[in-house]
Amino acid sequence: MTIPTDPALMSAETLLGLYARRALSPVEVLQAVLQRVALYNPWVNAFAAMNPHALREAGESEARWMAGRPMGLLDGVPSTVKDLLNLAGFPTRRGSKTTPTTPATEDAPAVMGLKQAGAVILGKTTTTEFGWKSPGDCPLHGITRNPWNRQRTVGGSSSGAGAAGAACFGPLHIGTDAGGSVRIPAAFCGLVGLKPSFGRIPQWPLGAFANVACAGPMTRTVRDAALMFSAMARHDLRDPFCLPDEPRDWRAGIEDGVAGMRVALVRRLGFDPPLDAEGEAVLLGAAKLLEEQGAIVEEADPALPDTRAIFGRVWGVALARLVATTPEDKRPLLDAGLAEVAAQEGGMSAIDFLGAEALRIEAAHAMARFHQRYDLVLTACTPTAAFAADQPTIRPTEALWRDWAPWTFAFNLTRQPAISVPVALDEHGMPRAVQVAAALYRDDLVFRGARALERAAEVPLATPG
Repeated sequence: MTIPTDPALMSAETLLGLYARRALSPVEVLQAVLQRVALYNPWVNAFAAMNPHALREAGESEARWMAGRPMGLLDGVPSTVKDLLNLAGFPTRRGSKTTPTTPATEDAPAVMGLKQAGAVILGKTTTTEFGWKSPGDCPLHGITRNPWNRQRTVGGSSSGAGAAGAACFGPLHIGTDAGGSVRIPAAFCGLVGLKPSFGRIPQWPLGAFANVACAGPMTRTVRDAALMFSAMARHDLRDPFCLPDEPRDWRAGIEDGVAGMRVALVRRLGFDPPLDAEGEAVLLGAAKLLEEQGAIVEEADPALPDTRAIFGRVWGVALARLVATTPEDKRPLLDAGLAEVAAQEGGMSAIDFLGAEALRIEAAHAMARFHQRYDLVLTACTPTAAFAADQPTIRPTEALWRDWAPWTFAFNLTRQPAISVPVALDEHGMPRAVQVAAALYRDDLVFRGARALERAAEVPLATPG
């Protein structure tokens, strides 16, 4: 593998090693990243806001390294925060013209984890409005474009995080994922994107999709994702549902490989998710890469209930509640597709919603049973490569399970860890990814599986243009 010489292209692990040897400084790295932001962000449109204090914070990190007293695991590494999470001193606009411009007074737990580890926050990245959809645009900031091809979408809802990662605007990016919003933009942008086990990374304040949503790392390497996860996955009393985990370095065991692991190649998630021919070839290629490293791969069906029906209700009710709590005079400012889904689902009865919750638990039970036999699940991540950035949103309820998230939302319902890892480029030079999932709370296994695929595939970085 070619080692980058431009600091902006380096992994967080590489940067930290160079900081420790005094061969590179956080200020030099930030300056290299800011040069790329100035060059590419005018058309990529990854940022909702930039941090005017980033250079000062990089200087403070440099002083700590020079004194031999780094602050934590990520000291001096440029990072970004999705604009669904609070960053103290900045408004949380959520991609919406309906939200206030009042700055947040405290950091979200995931942000606090990065700051306590010494990361330098470059800014806040764009999101689809309230994280409701997968195409990468919003009423407040417009279209965020894919650094691999400006005519293609970055995906969503962590659109700016995907774009920033692919454009090398720093190595570490926080996304959030309620139905695939970390994994889909990661897949479209050639990144690694982890939706962790529910409760691993604390959340506060809760968003529209609190019962199925997680924050997660979006990075250019699997090891960086594990490193970032180590800083984010810390107990926080503000979230009553987060796990009381002891701090750990999630890179431990990541190189142990997949020899002897049982891997289920899954094509059904309670329905038949669509997948184009190129995606099918990529999926089979990934299965072969795991087999060549000693994994035992076989096709299997976890026998889930129809996850479209379950997630559609969870998604629709959340959006209906969001519209109902938006002041009436501001509702015309909402994304028309969001309002459409809310109107369709807003009349759902409590009995129907509780029925969906019962089916969600049934799906989680089925996957827990399935993982008694299989260590890992391997699926496609998206039905196609990134589609057109300017494509209008038509029939969003149908698009959800057909075009956007048919391969990803099941694992939000079951709350188990799932990771997107790039494994190939298609005939047009766009990244294609697969998804690796493991049993609830076995985040360590998804890192091992993803790292094994990454070592074998070696997908290059984007070349924006």
